[in-house]
Amino acid sequence: MTLLLLLISAAFNAPSPTSRPGADTHPTVLVVVGAEGSAEYAPEFARSADRWAAAAKQASATYIEVGRDTSNKDDDKSHFKSLIDQEVAKDAAPLWLVLIGHGTFDGREAKFNLRGPDVSDQELADWLKPCRRPLAVIDCSSSSAPFLNKLSGANRVIITATQSGQEIHFARFGDQMSAAIADPAADLDKDGQTSLLEAYLAASHRVDEFYKGAGRLATEHALIDDNGDARGTPASFFQGIRATRAAKDGTPLDGPRAHQWHLVMSATEQAMPPELRAKRDALELKIEALRTKKSTLAEADYYAQLDALLLELAHLYASTPATTRP
Repeated sequence: MTLLLLLISAAFNAPSPTSRPGADTHPTVLVVVGAEGSAEYAPEFARSADRWAAAAKQASATYIEVGRDTSNKDDDKSHFKSLIDQEVAKDAAPLWLVLIGHGTFDGREAKFNLRGPDVSDQELADWLKPCRRPLAVIDCSSSSAPFLNKLSGANRVIITATQSGQEIHFARFGDQMSAAIADPAADLDKDGQTSLLEAYLAASHRVDEFYKGAGRLATEHALIDDNGDARGTPASFFQGIRATRAAKDGTPLDGPRAHQWHLVMSATEQAMPPELRAKRDALELKIEALRTKKSTLAEADYYAQLDALLLELAHLYASTPATTRP
């Protein structure tokens, strides 16, 4: 009970927002609007891009867009490549890369359709290889799953609208993802902010509802990968914000890192110094890793390790500087 009271006290004594983190911690949101193919898709692509722009503005993030500049309509690929080169040269601040549009797959190579030459999964992987910043890639196109396999890696969250390159029909996931990223209704743990994981889950469930409501067989099944194993986890594996179905080989499932990504942060999250936030995130991941090992540990050993981590987390919150209190 003493530990529980300490945790509650630390939470209630967290600092009130007084300032945002330093400018070098502000994320960059790079949205690529692909070739519409036919005019019917243009309004939806534009709506999705506008939502991401609005969320980026709300987050005080740098927003960059490719694909709607009429003066550059025949050379989006080179423009995209030059922007990636600029962004991967930076460090520290997270980079969000959002692909809105159509995709194709020929059995060997997946491509995202641009105005002019398309970009393949391998090309994008090569472009992003030097990236050392925290990276989130949200590929909202059909046939996008091979991009997850190519882009998966450490310190990355990769989301695709499909679980296979063979899911070739227009994907509705992108529209729902753009609506969920800053939607308070998608905040499952009610901490005042919507994480990338929560937005993914909300978008996936809304896509499922669309197909069920229309009486149609679903032709898209989104995946999320944040542990670098290039496999991905569907939303159906989750109860709340935690994956509850384990992989057959015991590999940890995805989700904990993606739940630490917030484009639009709560006031309390903004007030926490970046270095303390990083320590907090590391502790949370240790706690999640310990929970996955619970069945292999003696009960006393498990709870001793858990108590130690929770106590360290409580001390971290208690040490967070504050100039004002609620």
